[in-house]
Amino acid sequence: MSRVAVIIPCYCVEDRIQQTLTGVPSSVELIVVVDDKSTDRTLEVARKAADHRTIIVEHDENRGVGAAILSGYECALSRGADVLVVMAGDNQMCPSDLPQLLEPIERGQADYVKGNRLLHPEWQKMPVLRRLGTRFLAWLTSRLSGLRIGDSQCGYTALSRKAAEQIPLSELWPRYGYPGHLLLTLAQAGLRVSEVPVRPIYQGERSGLRPWHVLYIAGVVCARALTLKLRRLGLQSAAAEGQR
Repeated sequence: MSRVAVIIPCYCVEDRIQQTLTGVPSSVELIVVVDDKSTDRTLEVARKAADHRTIIVEHDENRGVGAAILSGYECALSRGADVLVVMAGDNQMCPSDLPQLLEPIERGQADYVKGNRLLHPEWQKMPVLRRLGTRFLAWLTSRLSGLRIGDSQCGYTALSRKAAEQIPLSELWPRYGYPGHLLLTLAQAGLRVSEVPVRPIYQGERSGLRPWHVLYIAGVVCARALTLKLRRLGLQSAAAEGQR
């Protein structure tokens, strides 16, 4: 049986981090909370809600959600985790969806599994703007990566240890837009990516995905695609030179 670690990146979620922590299933052996220099009581509340499985990592400055996830990955890997699951600290990821997120990895069918909110029967709960932005970014990411992705921005994910050890985690985009960046990196490494339905949870708030956010994320994804293409061409050129 795989040792599962749940990484919880959080920033200023003092009103939701306790619910997130108490909702983590008992089958999870390790919980890594990464506080990205919150300016509210997130860290204090997390410490009070933590149980024996919990390790709390504190950033000395705000580095971004991608950097927080990287810190969580490194911590979990150093403690022998076999599968690295990401659940946001804002309690927008349903714990009951965790088993189906893990199943493709446990069966050896995937190296990285993403939640897809648009596949869930309650997909219409997603705010309209977020739905539209999600579909566009999924289309763009699919075109650039060669993967078939329906919800590239969902942060509810599971990464196998094997996959984590095959990609340059240090290159993970540190801020907003890291999911697409990671997907292109996984595709470049030839790793298997799959999606499973997960429940979209929105507690009355408006979508945080604005048109300028979509453009920013699209830029991050395009830049990563260009970097990987240039790197590939450079390797091919070097190989050709070596054969002369």
